[in-house]
Amino acid sequence: MMNNRTKKITHGAMMAAVFVVLTAASVYVPVLNIVSALFLPVPIAWYSATYGARASALFAAAAALLTFVVGGIAALPLALLFIPFGLAVGLSIHAKKSKLFLFMSAAMALLIATLVEYAGAMLLLEINFLMEPIDRLREAGEAIGSRSEELGGLPEGYGAWLADTVHTLEMMLPSAFILSVFLLAWLLLLADLPILGRMGLNVPKFPPFRGMKLPKSILWYYLVVLLSPYLFNFEEGTLAYSAVLNASVILQVLLFLQGVSFYHYYIHQQGWPKWSAVLATFLAVPLAGFTGIVGIIDLGFNIRGLVKQADESKRK
Repeated sequence: MMNNRTKKITHGAMMAAVFVVLTAASVYVPVLNIVSALFLPVPIAWYSATYGARASALFAAAAALLTFVVGGIAALPLALLFIPFGLAVGLSIHAKKSKLFLFMSAAMALLIATLVEYAGAMLLLEINFLMEPIDRLREAGEAIGSRSEELGGLPEGYGAWLADTVHTLEMMLPSAFILSVFLLAWLLLLADLPILGRMGLNVPKFPPFRGMKLPKSILWYYLVVLLSPYLFNFEEGTLAYSAVLNASVILQVLLFLQGVSFYHYYIHQQGWPKWSAVLATFLAVPLAGFTGIVGIIDLGFNIRGLVKQADESKRK
């Protein structure tokens, strides 16, 4: 039987090989790369969950080096993006942390790794990946404006509207970036945690979405953000204005999710079929403003308790 050190080395070599193959497939194999990228954190997470922090640090360095040797410089950024995420997931499982801690630590690890690579791309390659979609939108808008002007149908104030729209999107980039990273982290956990559970790890299970309940302090944060522009009169384009705008976007998304969670809770309490929850989720998107108000009411008042009491009274 292998001793503990030999097992660590053997398992490390196996997981590193799997990670390198998945990374190479994610970079060089079209179509398959979408699937392989979802499971990139699995070997890192399994090893760190099994052997802890000290062995995982050496394993992560070896995996990154092997990725560079086998996959080249093109594969290294992807490896350096998902290795911290896998370590955060695995070490959280190893330490038997809660599901919320696991999600937050993994999402923050992915966020920091993404920011570091973004800064590196700007400094070394002079490429701003975040601004590229905005620049393309500006160019498309200008092309549409030029064409409409040639045809004599350019709306009055179109140029100012386009400039304001592009500027607003630029100001909202930080919140869009953060929300996108957290969404990616959630999708990765959704794909990877079941596999880690099948590999023998004691993976924490996330509760049903209908049980989501944000802290009530979110309402106070939202109130402060709403009143800030009227109390302090921030100038558009300043750092303070951008901070308030992005905080508002993030809080509105959270309240929207709280409202959707209440829809799911109500449908479950009524015993309606599961497809009705899916339908309610899709309908919540065009009704985002109303759903956000539902989220505020759900947080501020115990309407779930009222729904539960009404349901129990009907059963009696």
